[in-house]
Amino acid sequence: MLKTFVAASTLAVAFAATPAAAADIAGAGATFPAPIYAKWAEAYKAQTGTGLNYQAIGSGGGIKQIKAKTVDFGASDKPLKPEDLAASGLYQFPTVEGGVVPIVNLPGIRPGQIKLTGPILAALFYGQIKNWSDPNIARINPGVKLPNLPVTVVHRSDGSGTSFLFTSFLSMKSPAWASKVGASDAVNWPTGLGGKGNDGVSAFVKQTQGSIGYVEYAYAKQNHATYTLVQNKAGKYPMPDAPAFAAAAAGAKWEKAPGNYLLLLDQPGANAWPITGATFILIYKDQANAAQGAQVLKFFDWAYKNGDQMASSLDYVPLPAPVKALVRRQWAATVKAGSQPVYAGK
Repeated sequence: MLKTFVAASTLAVAFAATPAAAADIAGAGATFPAPIYAKWAEAYKAQTGTGLNYQAIGSGGGIKQIKAKTVDFGASDKPLKPEDLAASGLYQFPTVEGGVVPIVNLPGIRPGQIKLTGPILAALFYGQIKNWSDPNIARINPGVKLPNLPVTVVHRSDGSGTSFLFTSFLSMKSPAWASKVGASDAVNWPTGLGGKGNDGVSAFVKQTQGSIGYVEYAYAKQNHATYTLVQNKAGKYPMPDAPAFAAAAAGAKWEKAPGNYLLLLDQPGANAWPITGATFILIYKDQANAAQGAQVLKFFDWAYKNGDQMASSLDYVPLPAPVKALVRRQWAATVKAGSQPVYAGK
């Protein structure tokens, strides 16, 4: 029977905990970008007086909340396809890019000491590799003293864009995973324990010896988690960091991505981290409240202009200037109240 670890992954950040003013912004969704949204929001409120109440409930929850119109914006690491956006009257745009990393709790193992391939990761999360001393792991880790410990899988229990990116990568690397489990924000996990949010997975791995999970890199960094290396398309094992995420995103063709639907998984390049993705904001194209819609876009426009250094400090990758310019043009052409744009970013 699946256990669920319930963590404090609903992030009502401290600076938004006071009663919200009329101009304050409400958002909900992905835990992947929660650390940078919190950092941006704190600086934005100090500068403008406008607060952000962001509930980090997972990408699936964010999609549900925006469709129910209970928040000003939803947030998801799983981009919606153009037909799904059209059916709901939604528009999506990227904010930052980052990486998903496997994390482990293994005595005597340092961060980055263990290498794993995509097929081995799939076998671990499927429950086919049951012990860390397995010869398949030992073969690609010569000289590493692997513990004789059973493998405990930790995965997300909620609908998660991080899970979508991770299971999409496993599906690309393992035909068995693709056919039996598949890629989605919520899958029928063959084995393991469920943690809510990136923070829930981090906490469960931290307290469970022999465990392996997956989180957005900022959570691994903040929690001093032991991450593994993952083989990329070029056969290399880069360190998971901002340059490796940027290398994976370098060839992204946003201008050719209808609805901004774009995945950055398993990109070419010796330095590219293989499990890289963008995170997205979802808002309605037709805004019932023009002023509130403008506040959302104004916040993210401010973040585009002022938030790159903050994003880099958490090992997210800021969007290139041409992509930001492209998104601003989309705002003016797409997000309207009646026939008028609610906000024209510059």
